[in-house]
Parts: sequence; C-alpha cells; structure tokens
Amino acid sequence: MTIPFIRTNSSLPAVSATLIGAALIVGLGVTMGSYWTVVALNLFMWIALTQSWSLFSGMTGYISLGHVVAYGIGAYLVAVTFKMIPLWLSIPLGGLAAGLFALIVAIPVLRVRGPYFVILTFGLAELVKYILLYTETTFGKSSRLLFGAPKTEVLLYWVAALAVIATLITYFVGRSRFGKGLAAVREDETAAETIGVPVTRLKVLAFAASAVIPGMIGGLMAMRSTYFDVLQVFNPTISFSIVTMAIIGGAGDARGPILGALFMLGLAELLWSTAPQLYFILLGLFLIGFVLFAPNGLIGLIKRRKQQKGAVS
Repeated sequence: MTIPFIRTNSSLPAVSATLIGAALIVGLGVTMGSYWTVVALNLFMWIALTQSWSLFSGMTGYISLGHVVAYGIGAYLVAVTFKMIPLWLSIPLGGLAAGLFALIVAIPVLRVRGPYFVILTFGLAELVKYILLYTETTFGKSSRLLFGAPKTEVLLYWVAALAVIATLITYFVGRSRFGKGLAAVREDETAAETIGVPVTRLKVLAFAASAVIPGMIGGLMAMRSTYFDVLQVFNPTISFSIVTMAIIGGAGDARGPILGALFMLGLAELLWSTAPQLYFILLGLFLIGFVLFAPNGLIGLIKRRKQQKGAVS
C-alpha cells in the first residue's frame, strides 16, 4: 500500500498560524456551550493522534493500521490505576507504557514492508484487544466505571497541549537529521541502508516515539467517557479515522493533520446527527477522490494553488 507523501518543507510561522486558526475556531466554540467544548476536545484529540501517526508513517511511508494499540494501552493503564495514583502521574505512565510496548514489538513488526506491514499492524491491534478482553473477563472486569474524573474543560486543556506538542514534534523532527534519515527510508530503504543510514534504529525509535502521545490521549479520553471498555478503546475505527485524516489533510507536512481533522470533524458535525448514512457515503467519496486526484491532500492543493498564482504573477 503506497500513499504519496509531501516533503516536510512548511515554515514554523505557517504551522503556528494553522494551530492558532484551529485554536480560534475552538475558542469560539467553547464560548457557545458545553456541546462545543466536547467538539473542541474531539478536534484536538484527532490532531494529536494524526500528528503522532505522521511522526512514523508520514516520515517513513510505512502505513500503520495499529495506532489504536497505543491509544488503548494508555486508556487501560489509566483505568486500572484510577483512584490509586494521581492522574498527573497515570497519564504520562500510560504514554510510557504505550511507547515501551511499541519499542518491544518494533523489531519483529518492522521486518515486513508494504501491504504486509499494514495487515500485520491491524492484526497486532486485534491480538492485543482480545488478550486484554480475555484477561478482563477472566477476572470479572468486563468494564470499569470511572467516577470522579476531571471536568471536560480540564481535559480539553490537557488534550490541546498534547496536540500542540505533537504538532511541534512532527515539524521539528521533519527538519532534523533524524527526520532526514526517515525520509531516506521512505524514498528508498535499501539505498539508504547501503549508504550508511541506520535504518533499523531510526524506524524503531520513530515507531516507539509515535506511540507515546496516543497513549496519553487514550488515558484522557477514558476520563472523558467515565467508562472503560476494551472493545471501545481498541476500536479499529480509530486507526482508520487517523489514516483518513492524514490522507485528506496531507501527510509529511505538520499542517496536514490539522486540516484533515478540521475537515472530517466539520463534516461529521454537519451530517452525523441528521444523516449518518450520508456522512459515510460522502466520507468514502472524499477519500477516494483525494487518493485519485489529490494524493497530497489539502496541503498539496494549497501549495499547487500558490504555485499557480506565482506563475501567473
């Protein structure tokens, strides 16, 4: 499975302006009531998840459908330790647990490429889901109620902060020597290894790093729902949504996940409650259209428009 990726050449002011624009839209929504606070929370959640996915898949070209594993592991750790340790400690621990798991499985998982990697990551996510489901049901804990969680506004601050951090990490890694090495892997892994790029080490580190923030996001969103269920937090729809946002927004550019999340969330808010079937139909059509006619996503369209204006002037 191959998806074209934009080279990371966005400027920091452009990334900052995109973040500020998203924050202004969210700020306006928050002043309109609790419903829009939840919308803002979901927006920043998807930005953080998609940016983290781009840190590995956007840089290397390895398309992962297993990002939900990190999300679920973080949620599980927070749910298990709820009321036992403070949240300011359990949330980072959830991220570290997700990162450690990714580090452990990275070497065997990253031995395969292309469509085999896609299938393997999806299968790994399902395996972890059913192992935890079996463990929970064995001990009579099919679900957990999480009463006394922080208010939605508090969770929003945490998630927004993680979204900003994930965006900045994606931007700076893309411009670093580490990011250049990952880009070499994406362009031609065999050639990169031949000229001395430490391919395995770079892939393993990126794979593990991309799981940390999703682990923390999973813990925070478990607090939001006040209810933990293995099937809910390991829902493969989460991984598919992340990939869809990356494709629509444009992977490889730190602004792409922001635009992809805004686009999909906006479409969902317009149609989800009134015409959910139409929402999925349009989402499928948009996804097919972007893959066929705008493979670099919204960012690619914006850049093409700027180049056309420059050529005219």
